[in-house]
Order: sequence, then structure tokens, then C-alpha cells
Amino acid sequence: MGESIGKMFMEKTEYRHLSQSDQKKGLAQPPLEIPAPLEQVGTIDLPAPEEIKLGGIPLRQVIDVRRSRREYSSTPLSLEELSHLLWCTQGIKKLVPGRATLRTVPSAGARHPLETAILVNRVSGLEPGLYWFPASEHRLVKLVAEPDITARITAACLNQPFVATSAATFIWIADTYRMAWRYGERGYRYLHLDAGHVCQNLYLAAEAISAGACAIGAFSDQAMNELLGLTKSDRFVIYMATVGKQKSV
Repeated sequence: MGESIGKMFMEKTEYRHLSQSDQKKGLAQPPLEIPAPLEQVGTIDLPAPEEIKLGGIPLRQVIDVRRSRREYSSTPLSLEELSHLLWCTQGIKKLVPGRATLRTVPSAGARHPLETAILVNRVSGLEPGLYWFPASEHRLVKLVAEPDITARITAACLNQPFVATSAATFIWIADTYRMAWRYGERGYRYLHLDAGHVCQNLYLAAEAISAGACAIGAFSDQAMNELLGLTKSDRFVIYMATVGKQKSV
């Protein structure tokens, strides 16, 4: 029996196998953000992070009650709550123009190779549909999407029903070269580590506002990439998570 793909991946991304990165070669670094892959309908301003007054639950308590939540109430998220969750998962605290962003989550070499799309089902003030989050502007961009986009994304997530019943689903897209420019093939490891950091922040930020989250790693890669208009092999959906207000006990 041949060597497994997983073992080959881990071996071939060891430092001893790596060639010189494009950064070491002196090649220009890629942009700090990528544009939305689908046609835009319009933009929506979000409450500024510094004006959001939510949460207040001690971190120890939030960590203690944190768990995957797949059942949600019919109460919508507010626009302020969605802004809070976006800030906690990809908020930019400092911009070093043309070089790096320092965000609310850790990232290898401050490369921050993830973009965020949002499937909105129930958020006050937003029409249901597909949105893009340009982190540097902290706003939403509504994207052109199929009228049955929720059903299509639910199907792409192997028909896990809580996608359709959530208030929103976070979809994280990896921009491979943003990481590989500095780290070469080893950067593929860091993409997945970064996605884990982001999703954990979502879990904790959701619990702090009496909401809940559930990570999704089981989805059709091809179907999700097609729905997001991701046609380049170096940009792909890497991770997802649903969010919604908790049901009363």
C-alpha cells in the first residue's frame, strides 16, 4: 500500500525540502486583500468596532461554556452583533501600508491570508444573501448570487441542516500566495493553522453575545468554490462556521 497523501504532505512541507521563497528572491509581495470574486450589488456600512458595546462576560466563563451549537433561535443577529463577530475574527488593528496588517487573530508572519464571505439568513437590516467583508474598510459588500443560495450552500455542506437554520454562515477563503510568498510550500500548513485561530475567535465572540457557532469542515470543495466564483486554484474555501442566537433553555 502506497504512502498516504497526508503523510506525504507533512513530509514534503518540512523545512529540509523547501526551496527559496519568492520573498527571499526579492519578488514583490501580493496585495494584503483580494477583491470580491463575484459581481457587487452595493455596500453596507457596519457599526464601527470602537462603538460596539457588547459582551462583558468574563473570558474564563466564555471558555467554560464554549461548545459547538447547531440549534439556533429564530431571533436574528443585529447588525452590531455581526460587526462584532467580523471584527473579532478578522478586524484590523493596525495597517502597515503595502507590507502587513495586524489583526485580532494571530497569523504566521502577519500574512493574514484569509478573506471572509458571509451567507446571511437572519440579520436585522440586511437582505438575505451572500456578502463579502473587506476587512480594511470594515463594511459589507452584497454580492450577486443565485436566489436559492442558502439551499445551494446547504447542499454543498453535505446537507447539514443547521446551515439553513443559522442566522449567518461565515465562509473563509484562503489566498494561498499571500502566505506562500513568504513561506513557500510550508505556507500550506500555516493556512490551516490560521483558519483554526479565526474560527476559535468566532466561537468565543459568539458565546459572549449569547450566540453560538459550529465549525464546518465537511463540504464539497468544488461546489463551494464554484458558488463563490473562485476560479483560480490558489484561492479556495478552507473553512466555514454557522452562527445564530442561542435557544432559551
